Amino acid sequence: MLFNMNLSVIAIIGVIMLIGIVKKNAIMMIDFAIDAQRTRDELPERAIHQACILRFRPIMMTTMAAIMGTLPIALGLGAGAELRQPLGIAVVGGLLTSQLLTLYITPVIYLSLENLRSSTWTSLPATAISKQPAE
Repeated sequence: MLFNMNLSVIAIIGVIMLIGIVKKNAIMMIDFAIDAQRTRDELPERAIHQACILRFRPIMMTTMAAIMGTLPIALGLGAGAELRQPLGIAVVGGLLTSQLLTLYITPVIYLSLENLRSSTWTSLPATAISKQPAE
């Protein structure tokens, strides 16, 4: 709507590609935080903070590579560009906005779910906790 274009099949392909990239970036951050919690007994806040710091460069490299790769498509350069331009605009615009969301919202959701998990775990009766399988 921002660029006055229709959501075509090609643009939907771009959105699907965008979802995959954003999902991978969030998984990289969360996986590192879970590993830090389990192996080094870090608190969730410290684990996600370290994950954000250490995974920032790989996340930015992936995002910048995808943006630079689709920028010529978004600018509409070359023959038949009007067909491919919605794909480029969907990917470039989506990556720019989702990058901010990934870096700020993912840690918030992670900490919220960790708080929910710990509060649920402590509120279980002792018999339910003793029946939990060993990890």
